[in-house]
Amino acid sequence: MMSLSAASTTGETQARAGRRPDMLKNGAIQVLLLINAFIMVYPLVVMVLSSFKTNAEIFTSPFALPASFSLANVEKVLAETNFVRYLANSVGVTGAAVLLILVFSTMAAYAIARYEFRFSSLVLMFFLSGMTVPLKLAIIPLFIQLDTLHLIDTYAGLVLVYVAMGIPSAIFIMTGFLRSLPREMEESARIDGASEWKVMTAIMLPLARPALVIVAIQNAVPIWNDFFFPLILINSDDRKTLPQGLTVFMGEFTTNWGVLFTGLSLAALPITLLYLVLSRQFIAGITQGAVK
Repeated sequence: MMSLSAASTTGETQARAGRRPDMLKNGAIQVLLLINAFIMVYPLVVMVLSSFKTNAEIFTSPFALPASFSLANVEKVLAETNFVRYLANSVGVTGAAVLLILVFSTMAAYAIARYEFRFSSLVLMFFLSGMTVPLKLAIIPLFIQLDTLHLIDTYAGLVLVYVAMGIPSAIFIMTGFLRSLPREMEESARIDGASEWKVMTAIMLPLARPALVIVAIQNAVPIWNDFFFPLILINSDDRKTLPQGLTVFMGEFTTNWGVLFTGLSLAALPITLLYLVLSRQFIAGITQGAVK
C-alpha cells in the first residue's frame, strides 16, 4: 500500500511538473498576442482621436485625448469635399470587382478541381502564373491597352484591372478548397437528377462558403485601399475613389491634418465593419483549410 501511495504521489508530481512548462508557454504566447494586438490597434486609436483635434492640438499633444469631441472636422469633410461621392465610388468599384472575382474564379476553380481533363494542371499553372508578376510592372502597356479600348477614366477600366489582379490568388484558394470536398455528395446529387449547375450552386458552393469569404476579404481590403491604379487611370474628380479623393485635404504648403484624419477614419469604417461581420467565417475558413 505504501508503494502504491508513493507511486501515485510521484505520478502527480510529475504531471504537475509537466503542466508547468505548458502553462508558461501558453502565458508567453498570450503576452505576445496582446503586445501584437496593441501594436496593431494603437495607431488606429490615435487616428480616430486625431480626427477630433485641430492642427494645433495634433502637433502639441499628438497622443493625448482631444480637448473636446467636436464634430467640426466631420462637418468640413461632408460639406466642403466630395467625400460622399468618393465613398460611393469606392463602394461601387470594390463591390463590382469582388463580385466578378468571386464569380469567375469560382467557376474556373470548380472546373479545375472537380472535373478530370487532360490539361487541368496546365490550366491551373497558367492562372497561377499571374501571381508571379505584379501588375504594376506592366502599367505602361496596360495603360496603352485601356486607352485603345477607351477605358481610361472609367469605372469599367478600373474594375477590370482589379479583377485581373485578384483572379490568380482567388483561383489558387478556391481550387485547393474545392479539391478537399468529398465527391460522394455531388455523385449522389447527379444520381438524383441534379444538373451540373445545380450541383455547383446548391451543394458545392455552400460548403465552400468559408473559402469564398477568405477570397472576398483578401481582395476587398487591397482594392478599397488602393491608391496607385486610380491615380493612373482616373482623371475626373467625380470618379475618384476614397484613397485618391482624400488627397484634396493635403495642400502644397499646408495640410489640415484634423480633417485628413477624419476622412481616413470614415474611409476605414466600412471595410472594418465588413471584416467584423465576416470575421467568424474568415477564421473558420482558415482553420478548415489548415485541417484539410
